[in-house]
Amino acid sequence: MKKMFYGARSALLVAGVSALLVACGQEEQAEQQSSEQQEAPPRPVEVMEAERQDLPLDKTYSSLLRSDEEVTLVTRVSGYLEERHFEPGGFVEEGERLYSIEPDVYRATVNQREADLQSAQAELSRAQRDAERFERLLSQNSVSRQEYDQARADLGVAQASVAQASASLESAQIDLDYAEVTAPVGGMISLSEVNVGNFVESGTELATITPLDPLEVRFQMPQNDAFELRRQLREGESVEDIGASLTLPGRGGEQDSSLEGRLEYLGSRVSDSTSTVQASATFDNPDGDILPGQFVRVRIDGLKRYDVYAVPEIAVTQGLMGPQVFVLDEDDRARSRTVSLGEVAGPWQILRDGLEEGDRVVVGDPAGIEPGTAIDPQPFDGDADEVVENVEEEQAEQEEEAAEQAEQAQGGGAGGGEESEEEGDSSQ
Repeated sequence: MKKMFYGARSALLVAGVSALLVACGQEEQAEQQSSEQQEAPPRPVEVMEAERQDLPLDKTYSSLLRSDEEVTLVTRVSGYLEERHFEPGGFVEEGERLYSIEPDVYRATVNQREADLQSAQAELSRAQRDAERFERLLSQNSVSRQEYDQARADLGVAQASVAQASASLESAQIDLDYAEVTAPVGGMISLSEVNVGNFVESGTELATITPLDPLEVRFQMPQNDAFELRRQLREGESVEDIGASLTLPGRGGEQDSSLEGRLEYLGSRVSDSTSTVQASATFDNPDGDILPGQFVRVRIDGLKRYDVYAVPEIAVTQGLMGPQVFVLDEDDRARSRTVSLGEVAGPWQILRDGLEEGDRVVVGDPAGIEPGTAIDPQPFDGDADEVVENVEEEQAEQEEEAAEQAEQAQGGGAGGGEESEEEGDSSQ
């Protein structure tokens, strides 16, 4: 009896387990069928084929504006500062008279040197006549050879005296010119460093003239940018063909100011301490609205990165292994691909590693896309700016809808509360 009882219990146990396994299999099959029936249709998203391309960079460099032709006026002669012929802070023209340093004294010196020159020239004429006369007398044996030699020596001394007097006159004339300080360049002049009536020595600083048109900036380019720029120059472009633009932050709520210019210089060596290359650019400033010494951002036009992979910046997301993009497999399903990021070129993100030629990359809005998501590939026209704008518009619309729903929910809750209070009052 005991054996029969245990046998019956074992049979019942086997039968129960079999029934349970059959039920589980049916449930799994039902879940699989329902998941297949509920699978979302392929999502239409723009897709691009990965290929190498040349991309223009949008990079700026910080710098300070300067005037390349700025001049500090320095006295070249000594004397009392008699007159100032300009208004501080105003514009002066090239060659305009600015200061007078005892010009009468130096003019008198010029007159004296002119008289010395005339005297020396008269002595030269006398010595030349004597030399010619002694030469004729020597041919007639009327004078000795010694007397003739002395006459020739006197002629040489007279010629040297004329040269010396002429040099003294030229030096005096230079000092007279320096007594009238003129503007070597045109521009805005500063305050005078020395007041009228003071005695000035040679080398005394008087004022500074700052030309405002054109202006110059000198800045440091990272060596990679400088190498790419030199590559462009080797392909036929000249330095002057490279455009540059300048942006000056606005003040007091004003709009930013900008100037257009050109690259003037690109250095030929890399700095040991900063790994940068010096460059300079000039900008026309005809109205003089922008002044030297201001902090600006300089943008070099036409700077490129050659033979690189790039995708619209919106296509890059953050995955568990770092930055990633979604690529399509043979079944048009999204697969994540970890990538290494390079520079940003406007709306494009340059990729250093992770893509291969011919990969189909999702460049539309990646929100909601996961590995395995079915994709309906849509053609991409190459306009990354338009893709970004479309995504931003969709996000803005979604935010507005969410805000409206939240307001409606709050309004409904408040209305329900008021109704409940009214019902309570009526029951009382």
